[in-house]
Amino acid sequence: MTKHFLSMLDMPQEEAWNVLKRAKEMKDNKVRTNLLDGKVVLMIFEKASTRTRVSFEVGIRQLGGDPVFIAAKDSQLGRSEPLEDTARVLSRYADGLVVRTFGQRKLDILAEYGTIPVINALTDEYHPCQLMSDMLTMYERTPDLRNVKVAWIGDGNNMAHSFINSAALFGFELALAIPEGYDPDQEIMEKAAALGANFKITRDPAEAAAGAHFINTDVWASMGQEEEQRIREEAFRGFIVDEALMAKAAPDVKFMHCLPAHCGEEVSAGVFESSASIVWDQAENRLHAQKAIMEWIWK
Repeated sequence: MTKHFLSMLDMPQEEAWNVLKRAKEMKDNKVRTNLLDGKVVLMIFEKASTRTRVSFEVGIRQLGGDPVFIAAKDSQLGRSEPLEDTARVLSRYADGLVVRTFGQRKLDILAEYGTIPVINALTDEYHPCQLMSDMLTMYERTPDLRNVKVAWIGDGNNMAHSFINSAALFGFELALAIPEGYDPDQEIMEKAAALGANFKITRDPAEAAAGAHFINTDVWASMGQEEEQRIREEAFRGFIVDEALMAKAAPDVKFMHCLPAHCGEEVSAGVFESSASIVWDQAENRLHAQKAIMEWIWK
């Protein structure tokens, strides 16, 4: 049966823990393998990227495979032919797809009609590869994630959705401070809650940050939302992770951000550049987490 990684919940809980531990092992031991020897992995990116593209290309090569990158200007996903047909054609050429696009539905169709694994490199609904790297970054510091409180400050976006799903898998407490009108998708929240995710939504960043071991945020306007920038700046006023907010958290709190960051908006420059910031470890861990994900898919 073909494995896909379209959201965090595509991994059963036990397997998610195994992938997390394997990612740390691969990082600690600088693991290189020939698992993907002779395999070609297509990377179709309709959204621009730095970290995602480089970490996947390097990771595929470190596992012995060959990445083929297709940029937005070269991609015709669902435009010149039905996406169902594209999925069947690409399955004849390659051994896997890494797709960074807008709607999640495109990935669902590629997975349904193709015969090769599909990995979600970001959609408007989910960002599971980033979340696995975030889990690795937290796990390196606190192996017992079940005794951790995580705060999310900002938009109820794809990152918030993936944090909610991750809470169901890894058992940490999650508090999300989100302005009214920007809540996460109700169906996603209900599904995660049914799986045991311990999370709550608040309008007060200080409440979410209280006692938190990790504080996370993201830009206020993601790719495709640039026209909403001014509206969002007003809605998210007061939702900045600054020194005052960090002071409400646990004494050894760490700051996390999936990058790129807009210092002065969602995070102060002082916090971003402080010793509490572990954003560069997060960025590096994209490589190791994604190698473990690919190993889980193809091993």
